[in-house]
Amino acid sequence: MTQDRRRFLQFLAAASLAQGCDRSTSEDDATFFKDTTPFKKHGSTSLEARLENQSGFLTPTDGFFVRNNDRSMDIDVNTYQLTVTGDAVARPLSLTFGDLVAMPSRTVFSYLECGGNQRAFFSTLLSRPAAGTQWGRGGVGMAVWTGVPLVEVLMRAGVTDDAYALQLIGLDSGAPEGGFRRPLPIAKALDPDTLLAYRMNGESLPRDHGFPVRALVPGWVGSSSIKWLGAIEVSSEAIWSRNNTTSYVLIGDDYPHEGEAQGRVATTQSIKSTLALPWPARLTPGVHRIRGYAHAARAPIARVEWSTDDGQTWENATLLAPVLQYAWARFEFTWEAVAGSHRLMTRATDLEGGTQPAMVPFNEKGYLFNMPLPHPVIIA
Repeated sequence: MTQDRRRFLQFLAAASLAQGCDRSTSEDDATFFKDTTPFKKHGSTSLEARLENQSGFLTPTDGFFVRNNDRSMDIDVNTYQLTVTGDAVARPLSLTFGDLVAMPSRTVFSYLECGGNQRAFFSTLLSRPAAGTQWGRGGVGMAVWTGVPLVEVLMRAGVTDDAYALQLIGLDSGAPEGGFRRPLPIAKALDPDTLLAYRMNGESLPRDHGFPVRALVPGWVGSSSIKWLGAIEVSSEAIWSRNNTTSYVLIGDDYPHEGEAQGRVATTQSIKSTLALPWPARLTPGVHRIRGYAHAARAPIARVEWSTDDGQTWENATLLAPVLQYAWARFEFTWEAVAGSHRLMTRATDLEGGTQPAMVPFNEKGYLFNMPLPHPVIIA
């Protein structure tokens, strides 16, 4: 066995672990409402999607990844209420589901991604394990969301000019802090694309995804899009809680502290691309059409390149319509594969010139990993 072949097999073994292992127990399955069979399970709170099963622009809801902090909730829509309080609102509110549905609605195409997606690659590619669920590539999905713009609710509550931040709080009382919560700056809250969503892919929001109402904060890490939303607290001052001081914070030598946070708060998602292939992939010799997905938070995808020589040279892939703000973009390229072991890499660039970096500084909890991935492919 050659040294290169041995190294490749070692890489495959480590990378396969990075993709998560299947753990199927009745206790785990009972924490979700959807069929968990198509997913890679991470304990009892997370279901990682298999991107090789994704073919279209939208991710079917039954194949959409799940990241919980407690069991999925079964909320009675008839008794549901959303409260809006705080020192920066003139008229505190208590809204029913019917109240929200009766308000002006908006539809947004947006991918949703866990801030820890691809965390496992800190270990397998950089040999620096990061704490947390060892997500591979499947902590991301694409949907069309419909709901009330958050700004509509805030205006009805009489948000004051000195409003600085707000906190979104879920009804999942078993989550840390007695309901998962995350602060949001007022500017992002007033963005018309920030929704209180009650429909996903044209249907009522599924229970695993926050029924009856969840926040959708496009372009931000998924922890900002609070599920089973029960309360909004609007403040005239900065809000600091567990999920922007110690969790969902990039902690490391390259990340200066922000306010009370132990590092840089993880907010806007990073630009990524990945192939819709199993990891590792096994194909036959010949011509193959290889597909994948790329997404960026700050601007639409402008191009995706691919490489078969570890990034020494790159070729342009073909982008498929639609290419939208906050949506992922599909791409494809034709590859004439010969027998042997290969690594395919892709690199995305957005319309503002942002691109995937050759190296990502380590952070202790493994957020926002977005180096080009050397996808192992065996042709036999």
